[in-house]
Amino acid sequence: MSKYIKNLTCSRCGTIYEYKDKPSICLRNDLGRLDVNYDYEALKNFYTREYVSKKPLTNQWKYFDLLPPEKSENIVTLDEGATPLIKARRLAEKLGIKSLWIKDETRNPTASYKDRGMSVAVSVAKEFGYSKLVTASSGNAAVALSAYAARTGMEVYAFVIEQASYSKIAQLLFYGARVVKVRGLGREDPTVKMMRLAYEKFGFFPSPSFGPFNPYQIEGSKTISYEIVEQMGWRVPDWVFVPVGAASLLTGVWKGFRDYLELGLIDEYPRLFAVQSTGNPPFVRAFKENQDPFNIRPWDRPHTIAWGLEDPYPWDGDAGLKALKVTGGNAEEVEDSLIVEAMKALASSEGIFAEPSGAASLAGLMKALQDKLIDKDEEVVVLITGHGLKDPDVVREVVGDAPVINPDIEELRKALATHYKTAI
Repeated sequence: MSKYIKNLTCSRCGTIYEYKDKPSICLRNDLGRLDVNYDYEALKNFYTREYVSKKPLTNQWKYFDLLPPEKSENIVTLDEGATPLIKARRLAEKLGIKSLWIKDETRNPTASYKDRGMSVAVSVAKEFGYSKLVTASSGNAAVALSAYAARTGMEVYAFVIEQASYSKIAQLLFYGARVVKVRGLGREDPTVKMMRLAYEKFGFFPSPSFGPFNPYQIEGSKTISYEIVEQMGWRVPDWVFVPVGAASLLTGVWKGFRDYLELGLIDEYPRLFAVQSTGNPPFVRAFKENQDPFNIRPWDRPHTIAWGLEDPYPWDGDAGLKALKVTGGNAEEVEDSLIVEAMKALASSEGIFAEPSGAASLAGLMKALQDKLIDKDEEVVVLITGHGLKDPDVVREVVGDAPVINPDIEELRKALATHYKTAI
């Protein structure tokens, strides 16, 4: 037995794998995600609220008992996690909701929640003896992977979509990743195709941010839920809003609450609300049409300003749909224009600058309130998953640039009146 990990089970065919055998993909079904299973009965002997509360929340490795790797010396960390849960009073008043909390994942080392999963993935790769990693990513996951790989001296080969923003490409290059842009985003993700060819041909450790090729990154994202529970005084909110691309974050958030429910640390689930852009909503469509979880139809032509959510196929959609069913959750798609409105509202009301993908969850809350899908008296947590500086080109398109003047007070008055509709 590896610590408190019992085994890993393929989500599609049920094949059981032992952690000591260093599994990363199912050998019988390459679309099956290997779900990590824990010995809850053994954990119950000591893993109590008191046990957890005694440990300071400095990073996600506070929860090492519920995470791989087996040995603590293999942990690769940049102090990810321990992000603030912010009471958004001004934004709540603006939206007309009683209680709103923002889980600000922009505070992570590379400015997105992906750091949590990639810290775990790189730690496992280190424990398994790998030195070369390969990933398929729209940007944030590859950036996080490259940062943690650099921390421990591993090589990263990163396939990104052709449209990935240069700000993310720049980060990758500085971290030392071998970055290659791939054309042809459509029903099939070309970056995933290249990643699979690379790990099959060269034996690299697959490290994307979705389950079928990297079961360990989900273990990192579930720590978001542990933190929410602890930060809310060992209770859960009514709703948690989650942006969805591959549905791996949704899966991780659900798994975190499930762990704590199994351990008796909480009494119920919060309801999970999944949000996608209308430019790429295959998961939302699958939920509303009650599609077969293992045969979700891909989106033909993804196109949204929320590039991080452009996965045409939700790789972890089976678990994501189960998460909504088990928690009594919901799913909705939102227009890009509403995502922009959410970005502005979040920044101007609470001082949090989010990228489009990171603010899609807030846009989902705005639509849910508008459509009366949730009650204004319910308590809501919104996950803000990535910083606005991830996509500066989108920001320029949305808000434009600042006016330029000579050092003259009259020119200042004119510029303020014209550009900001402000008189002084």
